[in-house]
Amino acid sequence: MPLFTCKLGTPDGTIVQREIEAVDELQLRAGLEGQGYHVFALQRAGLKLSFNFLQLRGGRIDNRDLLAFNQELVVLLKSGMPILPVLDAILEHRLKAGGALAQVLGQVREDVKGGAALSTAFERHGRLFPPLYLASVRAGERTGEVPQTIRRYIVFLKRSEELRKKLISALVYPAILVVVAVLAIMLLLIYVVPTFSQVYADAGSQLPLLTRLLINFTGVLRSTVIVWLPLLIVAIIAVRSWSRSEGGRQRVDRWKLALPVVGNLFFGYAVSVFSRTLATLLGSGIPIVESLRMSSGTLNNRLLEKGMAVAIHQVEEGGRLSVALEQQQLMPPLALRMLGVGEATGSMEEMLSDIAEHLEAQVEERLQMLSTAIEPAVMLIMGLVIGVIIVAMYLPIFKLAGTVGG
Repeated sequence: MPLFTCKLGTPDGTIVQREIEAVDELQLRAGLEGQGYHVFALQRAGLKLSFNFLQLRGGRIDNRDLLAFNQELVVLLKSGMPILPVLDAILEHRLKAGGALAQVLGQVREDVKGGAALSTAFERHGRLFPPLYLASVRAGERTGEVPQTIRRYIVFLKRSEELRKKLISALVYPAILVVVAVLAIMLLLIYVVPTFSQVYADAGSQLPLLTRLLINFTGVLRSTVIVWLPLLIVAIIAVRSWSRSEGGRQRVDRWKLALPVVGNLFFGYAVSVFSRTLATLLGSGIPIVESLRMSSGTLNNRLLEKGMAVAIHQVEEGGRLSVALEQQQLMPPLALRMLGVGEATGSMEEMLSDIAEHLEAQVEERLQMLSTAIEPAVMLIMGLVIGVIIVAMYLPIFKLAGTVGG
């Protein structure tokens, strides 16, 4: 049977920790409570490492697990069940599957049983849950509409996951082509060219200029690999370290937005995620300024975040959001007009959702066009490079054949 580590409160008020074997956590908890113990925490010994590792590396609950959990949570809460039986019902089958989420929910259940609000229990594991989710649950408790606010978060999470999957799928094939092209060229340079060069060296024939250049380049590449490979690794590490510094991050984010074609893609994606996040928070009843501060973190671009901070300050002083965003150039013209209409009609949440849908559609369309253009471009470049290498290697043979034929 599985071994559980139990933190218990005895009937005389003493807190003890014991290791007990049991079929599952629910049965163990019921047995201990029946004996008069107060159960503070139960943790299966075999799952302890995975949960602690998740906390150690500062990770979060996987979006798919979070989505499935919240769908179950909404259904059970809508049925009128109290929160404690709801958590028990979800835990019952999640413990069988195991995983980090099951361990977290076990501790959340104990916190709620001890009198904590659901949002407070989640916030005690705040590093594992997205800030938007925590804010949604907290706002739902304030308004008494937890199922509705969680349902809005589910819609947000589903749409974000769909867009992320489309972005990944659109970039996978071009990325594979680039990797294959680089590997093919490296294979030719490292193995094929030296074989030909040895044959030509043994023959002692005069080689064409293109062939000599390629053989010399390959020779230098192979002989200096112990020099340039470590330098390349050090350069990559240095660039990564610099790009993670505040100054480097700002410079990189500025370059990303300035890139032709791709810059508009980065901008559109950032604004679409911001708009959907803001719509979700406003729909949950969170005030506009607090919603803006939380949503600005989803921009994931220091330049845009800096402009958003100025816009938020203008809104705090009574300015209109659409005007503030226009002054900081944080939305496309059409989106700004839509937002202005939403402000005038009191339908900002709905209009922000429409803006997000519009921008997401644009991002998907541009990404598809970019992916379609990249594929033939990579194939063309790969064909040209490989073609030049092959021609350079066979030029002496062609020259010899021409001499013999003459």
